[in-house]
Amino acid sequence: MSEVTYALDFDVRHRSGPQNADTRREVEASQCSIPRIARLVALAIHLEGLIREQTIPDYATVARRGRVTRARMSQIMKLLNLAPDLQEQILFMPELPRLNERNLRPIVRRIDWHEQRRLFQELAKRSCGSQDSE
Repeated sequence: MSEVTYALDFDVRHRSGPQNADTRREVEASQCSIPRIARLVALAIHLEGLIREQTIPDYATVARRGRVTRARMSQIMKLLNLAPDLQEQILFMPELPRLNERNLRPIVRRIDWHEQRRLFQELAKRSCGSQDSE
């Protein structure tokens, strides 16, 4: 069994007055500059490595330890079916409003990487278009 150590930095200063939801969202957004979809792809890559190294025996164990359903774990791990260049693009691109795991599912189901790339570009264009209108 391997040991994982995390270092967390907590801000213990007390704020005066109540925080509204908009302020909390702004703070969370500024603290979290890596898009959620990029974090999910990175997580899938990392977990696949742990399973390949036999550090963790299977996806069911990962799901149990992560306190998510096996179905959700499968959804996350299916991101590895994306073409490698698309995975890399997701890891390094800025946040796009419609680029999320749910919207990537139809693309992930495609076996043909050329088709994946075409569909991904369409999704990215739609996401950029919605970002420009805001």
